[in-house]
Amino acid sequence: MPASDCREELGLPQDSRRDIPRTDRLLADPALAGALLEFGRDAVKCAIHGAQERARAGELAPAEVREHVLAQLDLGPMTGTQSGQDRYPAGLQPVLNATGIVVHTNLGRAPLSSAARAALAAAAGYCDLEYDLADGARGPRGGPAREALVQAVPTAASALVVNNGAAALLLATAALAAGRRLLVSRGEVVEIGDGFRLLDLVATAGVEIVEVGTTNRTHLGDYADRCDVGTAAILKVHPSNFQVSGFTSAVGIAQLSGLGVPVIVDIGSGLLVPDPALPEEPDVTSALASGATVVTCSGDKLLGGPQAGLIIGADEVVTRCRRHPLARAVRADKLTLAALAATLRGPLPPVRRFLHADPAVLHRRCQAVAETVAMARPGLPVQVVPAEGAVGGGGAPGVSLPGWAIAVPAELAAPLRLGRPAVVARVARDRCLIDLRCIEPDDDARVALAVIAANG
Repeated sequence: MPASDCREELGLPQDSRRDIPRTDRLLADPALAGALLEFGRDAVKCAIHGAQERARAGELAPAEVREHVLAQLDLGPMTGTQSGQDRYPAGLQPVLNATGIVVHTNLGRAPLSSAARAALAAAAGYCDLEYDLADGARGPRGGPAREALVQAVPTAASALVVNNGAAALLLATAALAAGRRLLVSRGEVVEIGDGFRLLDLVATAGVEIVEVGTTNRTHLGDYADRCDVGTAAILKVHPSNFQVSGFTSAVGIAQLSGLGVPVIVDIGSGLLVPDPALPEEPDVTSALASGATVVTCSGDKLLGGPQAGLIIGADEVVTRCRRHPLARAVRADKLTLAALAATLRGPLPPVRRFLHADPAVLHRRCQAVAETVAMARPGLPVQVVPAEGAVGGGGAPGVSLPGWAIAVPAELAAPLRLGRPAVVARVARDRCLIDLRCIEPDDDARVALAVIAANG
């Protein structure tokens, strides 16, 4: 009697892995005939084996293997008249980020975790956004997200979520310093991208900005000399996207907190706790422990969540921010709140995994992709080379992330971007470098097939 019949006879559950389609049967499927001609047998087998492994791991049902393979092999390039809107109703086309830049602003910054994506779907319809199901009455807005933030930051007393990082800083300065003076070091007068300057933003809150110190050196006395009854707060800004080195000095949060006025600290990147891999990057927990009254930052950078602005700190100050009229104009929507709570409570988000990717694992993955491409396109120059990734999004400027990339001719960069899936790599020294750091391992086969298709 076959083993499967024995299990059935004994009332034991069947092993669904026995139902995974065999490689030879899939290769003989007429639907794959075109792919075999276009990509070659080895490349198609790579896609099949990847789908089979996902089925063995329980990520795909056996019945889904064939359709998954077909989806991976659907790599036709866009024509000159096509756009992402022709294929994706939302108008935003998914891409594979092969640049090695983890928080890539032009590619949407942080990719969401599986938990956050599920939370978006759950919150898309009616949900208890501001409703207490137990009492049957109106409840606080965004409670789970605020609670998750306070739990994630040991030194936090309270938190508020708004729609982006700039809004968080604007609201904090409006609530604490409107109509009064705000001190800021000249060395921290920064431009945050696309021509927007931070102090221009803060000025719209109705504060009087007083610059102290010089571009390269600011001392505690510079603040103390201008700190009087007309001073509402001190703003300390982390200078992201650039570094100042040489003959420099700055004043720490602990020293500023001793001047007797609230200290607003904008750290930008959204790192909640210290990260040994980013020793110079400020984090919320440490800033509050050093004496910051309130910390503002983004949710879609190193935190790894959706676009959001976070205001974290003293309960009385956060309450003032929440009750300020501007809070209504910048409040976060239900999808942001749901995705943020799920990011904080769920598995490690992709950004955190990509930052700490093991170079040895990246090398093995690059080698496997390069071998697949070489088998399918013997005449194409392809090799695995050392590569340095970056944090991106203004975080940890100057920090390099050691890794590896697949080097192919530079002329493949454009067809890779226009393929399906769109693969965005980087060009350096007349080579197109495909860095797998920010690509999930399950997509390695898609990358290989995209390169083969780009080579025509």
